Amino acid sequence: MATTILITGGCGFIGSNLVNRLVATGANILALDDLTAGNRAFIDQALKKPNCQFIKGSITDFPLLTKTLRDVDVVLHEAARPDVRASTANLFSDFAVNVQGTVNLLEAMIKNDVPKILFASSCGTVYGESAVLPTPEDVPLAPISHYGASKAASEMYLSSFANLYGLEAYALRLGNIYGPPSNHGVMHDFYWKLKKDPTTLEILGNGEQLKSYLFVEDCVNAHLKALETKIQGYLPINIASIEGTTVNTIAKEVIAAMGLKEVRLTYTGGERGWAGDVRKAVPDISRAKEVLHWEPTTALSTGIKKYIQWLEQSKKTD
Repeated sequence: MATTILITGGCGFIGSNLVNRLVATGANILALDDLTAGNRAFIDQALKKPNCQFIKGSITDFPLLTKTLRDVDVVLHEAARPDVRASTANLFSDFAVNVQGTVNLLEAMIKNDVPKILFASSCGTVYGESAVLPTPEDVPLAPISHYGASKAASEMYLSSFANLYGLEAYALRLGNIYGPPSNHGVMHDFYWKLKKDPTTLEILGNGEQLKSYLFVEDCVNAHLKALETKIQGYLPINIASIEGTTVNTIAKEVIAAMGLKEVRLTYTGGERGWAGDVRKAVPDISRAKEVLHWEPTTALSTGIKKYIQWLEQSKKTD
């Protein structure tokens, strides 16, 4: 019997990559998305296969979740309001989706005896300004943004549901994921700034912010490893690059990938790009190596070149 997988946010950036990869395995794929941020076109090819179905709807709709989760074997929970900067102004709507939506999903899983969930958490925001670098999973969570708080709160519900009902619950704490078909993030912003003015690039903060950047194919590979690796209860795992990279380095890599020269870098100043921006977020991926036998394989320069090529191609077809 084929496995049935529900992917929330299935038309979003990471979700669509998961749909497109998993449909080829023969699993039955249900892609749930309310299309506020996702794009159905991202999974058009997958939807031509008989084992892939799109369901328009939100994780805030508990009756829909209860109905959708019948006969589902595992959930990949990617749906969220993902904008860290906007989470300050959108506190209650973000809470409704990111936290209440996750609780809805977990409760609907229990009602339908769904045994396993992979939750897309965040290693860049849940730890906050950790003094421990690289940061392992057992460091106390101390988010400094509402987005980070929503991910941390959702993880705590994963823990309680896992303990109360015997769920197998992964919290995959993702680094900054980039690549096709992402329409946000620092590389996307730099690309469009340079398209507008190829002589100057404004960088938020001082450019010394140090973070993990992970190509989306490596992120998908980690999900696949977690799908096939059984655990007991709730387990957080950092899914990120081996080393941190500064925003200044990202800028130089994007400039090089676009074939530009003599670009002047300007800065807005300060140690953070925005309120709630973590200055240094470098996770320890030892647990991912040990439990999942996973580590990233895409070099940063290679991933950025692939992403820039995709952006150039998608611009031509708009």
